[in-house]
Amino acid sequence: MPHLNELLKVRVEYDVVIVGAGHAGAQAAIALRQAKFAGTIALVGDEPELPYERPPLSKDYLAGDKAFERILIRPADFWTGRDIAMLTGRKVVAVDPDARRVTTADGASIGYGDLIWATGGAPRRLSCLGHDLSGVHSVRTRADVDRMIGELPDTARVAVVGGGYIGLEAAAVLSKLGKQVVVLEAQDRVLARVAGAPLSRFYEAEHRAHGVEVRLGVQVDSIVGETRPTGVRLHDGEIVPCDMVVVGIGIVPAVAPLRAAGAEGENGVDVDEYCRTSLPHIYAIGDCAAHRNAFAEHARIRLESVQNANDQAGVAARAITGAPEPYHAVPWFWSNQYDLRLQTVGLSTGHDGVVVRGDPTARSFSLVYLREGRVIALDCVNATRDYAQGRALVVAGARLDAAAIVGAVALKELL
Repeated sequence: MPHLNELLKVRVEYDVVIVGAGHAGAQAAIALRQAKFAGTIALVGDEPELPYERPPLSKDYLAGDKAFERILIRPADFWTGRDIAMLTGRKVVAVDPDARRVTTADGASIGYGDLIWATGGAPRRLSCLGHDLSGVHSVRTRADVDRMIGELPDTARVAVVGGGYIGLEAAAVLSKLGKQVVVLEAQDRVLARVAGAPLSRFYEAEHRAHGVEVRLGVQVDSIVGETRPTGVRLHDGEIVPCDMVVVGIGIVPAVAPLRAAGAEGENGVDVDEYCRTSLPHIYAIGDCAAHRNAFAEHARIRLESVQNANDQAGVAARAITGAPEPYHAVPWFWSNQYDLRLQTVGLSTGHDGVVVRGDPTARSFSLVYLREGRVIALDCVNATRDYAQGRALVVAGARLDAAAIVGAVALKELL
């Protein structure tokens, strides 16, 4: 029988082709088989590895606390046992929705009955002089982090550009590894796009207490160095010395082939409540899928989270197998930094009030976000009970008095 690579040089057909082998793509394949889908499935990924979890990359994997095998979403025999073809190391560069075919960078043509686009996004790069020096890193793939790990023995000082979750998680790990770390954030606080000011100030203080320098309201002008970074030049001319630069300034949705094929969308690709794009028989899920979300005042948004990836994978799988259910999942997210576990439920975007519940100085507290008096989200730091019970408040859009929230009564009693 010809080798799979030889077959792909000619033409192959699958009932479902999933492009993207991250959380969303892997879960879509799993969900199809769980729904008793008996057709052929191919999972096409541009990395050489089998599907793995991305959140641990900036935490346990970078720290050396987890081997790569421990962050695989499923072991190799899982995929073979369920007859899911794993086409790794292949990048899809074109989609023909009329012929129902995708083309990979190496010229393979793969036919599909239904296509699920689950490519996520590529790290947003700096565009300044020196952005391409060796030693300037993103944290998106195993290869990214492996390169960082390989350079750590010769690295004493690290500049982290971006004070979002990825940047702060990397800063926490690198600080624990004994590196001198400075976080450079353009906004006037860290986590400015995703959290309220009390949480930002809390994490700024925590990082500083662990020896991390946090610089706010600074703009990067260039990366200084011949072949490797020696510093980051700011707009005011100051040079921040470093041996490594870690860039965490978001992602760019990887949807160019879909958009070129005619799929609608501006920020990613637009999908309906069943994760269908504007192109027939093509679905999009995960980080790249812009959808109307009931917990964002029905605005069209992209959610970059494992929760969204998994839930939308299930929606697409059920639609393909003839049991459609619209997407209506409560957003949730987590972040681990030092001994702090942050758990978020709901979306705080557009809040007009925030109530602090508990004691930040005790390192266990919650922020309850309100819009027009209704609970829309919670950020819970080392407060798992609030997180678990607060979900019902978000789902109900409960209207609560601030005095009741800050009291000692359990949140479930307030519903």
